[in-house]
Amino acid sequence: MELQWHIVRLQLKETFSISYGQYDYRDALIIQLTHAGQTGYGECTALGYYGIDLKHFEQLLLQHQKAISNFGMHSPQEFYTLLTQWQLPNFLKSALDCAYWDVMGKLEKRSFLEWNALSTDRIPHSSWTISVADAPTQIAKMQASPWPTFKVKCHGFNRHQLTQLLATDFPFALDTNASWTPDECLEWTQMSGRHRVRYVEQPMPTGFVNYQHLSKEDGVLWMADEDAQSETDLSLLANHYPAVNVKVMKCGGLTPALAMIKAAKARHFKVMIGCMTESTIGISAGAVLAPLCDYADLDGSNLIANDIATGTSINAGVIELSTEPGLGIRRK
Repeated sequence: MELQWHIVRLQLKETFSISYGQYDYRDALIIQLTHAGQTGYGECTALGYYGIDLKHFEQLLLQHQKAISNFGMHSPQEFYTLLTQWQLPNFLKSALDCAYWDVMGKLEKRSFLEWNALSTDRIPHSSWTISVADAPTQIAKMQASPWPTFKVKCHGFNRHQLTQLLATDFPFALDTNASWTPDECLEWTQMSGRHRVRYVEQPMPTGFVNYQHLSKEDGVLWMADEDAQSETDLSLLANHYPAVNVKVMKCGGLTPALAMIKAAKARHFKVMIGCMTESTIGISAGAVLAPLCDYADLDGSNLIANDIATGTSINAGVIELSTEPGLGIRRK
């Protein structure tokens, strides 16, 4: 098996603003695993608020390149076990794990869905992300979009702006990116019209010291994002967050993401499959888990002006899963 990688710059169609800052591009590390004429692809992006350093990832790949190349073709679970032994960062581990699932499926002529016996009878629509702005601008963007549901970013708790959003008819959720306080979360639970908001994602900075103030009995679908990094977090979150956002890149790959979703559903969490700003390589990986989830937020590649691959596509919220072997990813 041959391991190759390179870094690409993904340019955004417009400046994207969240509470952590604003950006016009994302750099991404693309992994390629090739065997017997078939190539699998994986991706991880550089996010400052996660402390991701792609140059460091390249050093780790050089360190483990020979062992990965010599590993050969076994089950994806065995390959993931190898990766965990090296204690690689989750983002890098995810790119490798996804590339292995993709190449193995192509070699076996089976899609990820077939391999894991996942039904596609019910697939949620993906939301479209509305970046931080004043409420009139955000409302205008929703009016102009063909997507059926939205995730509205906010920076801090602005009651006037929230009231304007609640006065619309659009189906939407809120993502504060950890910018509210415990008192503001309490204020939200008392606001008229809050029940029409689908969920409120990561309302406060991470840690039990903050989310202990939340309760699944608040009448709000609080959704953990950065607080839900892995399956082991679920037991502590259970009394506070009724929902979790599972991102393949965040939790270390398709292998642990699949296990985390199944564990979360067993504990009666609502589950969303989410994404970073990533190309169709990353989106095609996350999308295969959408049939297991209640919500989807997989618009990442739609934000990019220079997408580098084809595979699963998200068109006006409809997740059109690739039927090709593996993850169905092809480089442009």
